[in-house]
Amino acid sequence: MGRTQYYVAASADGYIADWENHLDWLLQYGFEAYQDHYDAFVADVGALAMGASTYEFVLEQGDWAYGDRPVRVFTHRDLPRIEGANLEFVEGPVARHAGALLASAGGRNLWVVGGGRLAAQFADAGLLDELWLTCMPIVLGGGHPVLPTSAARDLRLQRTTHFEGGAVELRYALEGPDRQVWPE
Repeated sequence: MGRTQYYVAASADGYIADWENHLDWLLQYGFEAYQDHYDAFVADVGALAMGASTYEFVLEQGDWAYGDRPVRVFTHRDLPRIEGANLEFVEGPVARHAGALLASAGGRNLWVVGGGRLAAQFADAGLLDELWLTCMPIVLGGGHPVLPTSAARDLRLQRTTHFEGGAVELRYALEGPDRQVWPE
């Protein structure tokens, strides 16, 4: 059975976007140093869960990078569809969609893409297995936090990866008594 993974980059002070949802601070680092690592991560991903703000960011970029993998976008709004993308728009608690999300991953991993609020919902429901956090060598001083959960979470460090330019990926397993087994 696959794992639910939140794979994200953040500033050294724990923000994934600035107050205006801009990522210019992150994009300045480029992708070349991280590409092989990212490709290996994505090769194990069977499906994605995405928040509406992340989906809108992807729309603005104009490049659908997720192929034909099933993507569920959590939203309360009507959003335009990307032609050729395997999309489903859903709303409500993540636990309500957990079984369908896992089934759509086909035994591979589920990637919680982008927003910290969506990842926090998975964590608060006990349905987030891993946090893959790439800490970038910059301090933003404020913005949108990595994982704004409603309760403290214990993390167990599994692996670190150092990248050229000063970034460090920290791969954690989430632990605690509230960890759930995915519903069938």
